[in-house]
Amino acid sequence: MAHPSPDLYGSDLQMLESVTALADAGWQVSLVMPSDGPLAPRAVAAGAQVHVAQFPVLRKALLHPRRLVGFVAAAARATWSARRWLREAGADALYINTLTLPTWVLAGRLAKVPVLVHVHEAEQDAALVVRAGLTAPLLGAQRVVANSQAAARALVRPFGPLARRTHVVYNGFDGPAAPPSAPVREPGDRLHLVLVGRLSPRKGSDVALAAVARLVADGRDVRLDLAGTAFAGYEWFADELAERAAQPDLAGRVRLLGYVADRWGTLAGADVVLVPSRVEPFGNTAVEAMLAARPVVACATQGLVEIITDGTNGLLVPPGDAEALAGAVARLADDPSFAAGLATDARAEALRRFGLARYAREITAQVDALV
Repeated sequence: MAHPSPDLYGSDLQMLESVTALADAGWQVSLVMPSDGPLAPRAVAAGAQVHVAQFPVLRKALLHPRRLVGFVAAAARATWSARRWLREAGADALYINTLTLPTWVLAGRLAKVPVLVHVHEAEQDAALVVRAGLTAPLLGAQRVVANSQAAARALVRPFGPLARRTHVVYNGFDGPAAPPSAPVREPGDRLHLVLVGRLSPRKGSDVALAAVARLVADGRDVRLDLAGTAFAGYEWFADELAERAAQPDLAGRVRLLGYVADRWGTLAGADVVLVPSRVEPFGNTAVEAMLAARPVVACATQGLVEIITDGTNGLLVPPGDAEALAGAVARLADDPSFAAGLATDARAEALRRFGLARYAREITAQVDALV
């Protein structure tokens, strides 16, 4: 398995579930990452042998002619090294987690090892030439797994033949260790909002702050916790959030918690969980909030509309619309019984559709089919 990050966010945690499923099914899993980090010991505990070897990871910041030249040169060297390693390891299959590792696809083909790419991205709003460039390496994979129908559609749009080898497997979750209790809140009590995820424009952290400002201007007592850190190169965005949170209308109402390992404990303290993503191929936080029996307000974009049914197991608002986000939160604040009903139905839906046993069964079947 090749994975681009040593962190513990959405695609990282899902990869751990793939390791566990495959190890339990009898596969010997060797995981290769470009650097060491908190993911490594978790992967070992899940049943993988972990190797750290530097290789290039394709980020949006590299999609510039000058920087792309350096990436291509590094990719050529990494491809040859990965090919040699795959042959020496006697790999029967290569599982690549995310499409940001095009060098590994080529290395697998050169080593004559069947390749599966598990895609967690859905760049349907990017220019066609960018989408084609990101997707083209998948033509070298024998099998592609997408984490939502939205992600699958984004993949096959530039290259129709990919449809025949692309399969959708929704992410799987184990949920909190103990059944969650419903939040106890009366109208007029302080409202505690939580947003778990990367500090990124794509995740809409700035929209959440704008919505809180709108709620405060309307005389509501609101607090927002942002749990997450920024990608390398996006520190400027985290700084902007901190500056906005320090302004008089929000001072003392927004906490930037950094990375939080206990996501279930963080979600348990929420009255409402926000998922204001502008782009979201799947939406792990939405499902986790549902499993934690907390009402969700999410943006009606990509994979989130495959998870949330508006008014049934959560509320949906247009992406980037702080006014609509604030309005949905206010609706839940003013009607705790409605909010509690959404949360109850959401938990039942998440257990049925996004269980871990179902995920393990489906992802193992995909790898078995590869060989």
